[in-house]
This record gives sequence, C-alpha cells and structure tokens, in this order.
Amino acid sequence: MMAQAEDTDSLFIGLVRSGPPDHGTGLAGGYLFVYSATDQVSDGDLPFNPHSSYLIYTPDGKLFKSVENHMLRSDEIPEVVRLPVGSYVIEARSEGDGYVRVRIVIKAGRQTILDLDSRGKESSAG
Repeated sequence: MMAQAEDTDSLFIGLVRSGPPDHGTGLAGGYLFVYSATDQVSDGDLPFNPHSSYLIYTPDGKLFKSVENHMLRSDEIPEVVRLPVGSYVIEARSEGDGYVRVRIVIKAGRQTILDLDSRGKESSAG
C-alpha cells in the first residue's frame, strides 16, 4: 500500500493528505500526523484509545525514528512529528489491514496527515 503527497495546497491521495500547517511555522521542515490503529487502555473507570506507535524509515530502509504516537496513555490525539524535508516510509498498524507500509513526502512548512483507515471514505481536503 503506497501513497504519495504531490505539489498542491491540499491533497488527498488514498491515505495521505498534505496541506499548509494550521499555525505559523518555519520552513526548515514539515509535520506528520499519523492516525494509526488505537489501543484501548483503562485508567480506573475511564477508557482511553491512544493511537498505536509506528516507525519512520528512510527510502533506503534505514530506521529513522520510532514514534510513540501519544503524549500520555490517556491521550487520544496523534503525536505531531517534525521531520526534515524528504521522502519516508511509514510502518504502522491500521484497524482494518494490520501492519502496513506507506510512502510519504514531507514538504517544507507543510503538514502531512496519514489516516490509515480512511479508504472508502470521503475527504474534504480543503
């Protein structure tokens, strides 16, 4: 399963959406949000569903970074990862397909959103 963000203001191809960041940033790198499968954890009476961790590889297959994908076990929002401009391969667990690998491109000053379970759903990437 491979998808790649192209040069547009906001784009959704298969599993990847890329667009301008929601806040002012420098242009030295870009940002990645990965909506991976969630794991149910309990904190007393409160259940939480943090996103599962994932790996970022360089195009030649070397491990670049391991991402926990949540700040706390009770955090249900994916971790924002700042990355240098370039191509990467993300290995993460999706709810529907288990572990998948997806190729992404990080562009300067832009955010890339990878939603692993968005196939078959409409996206308003605007």
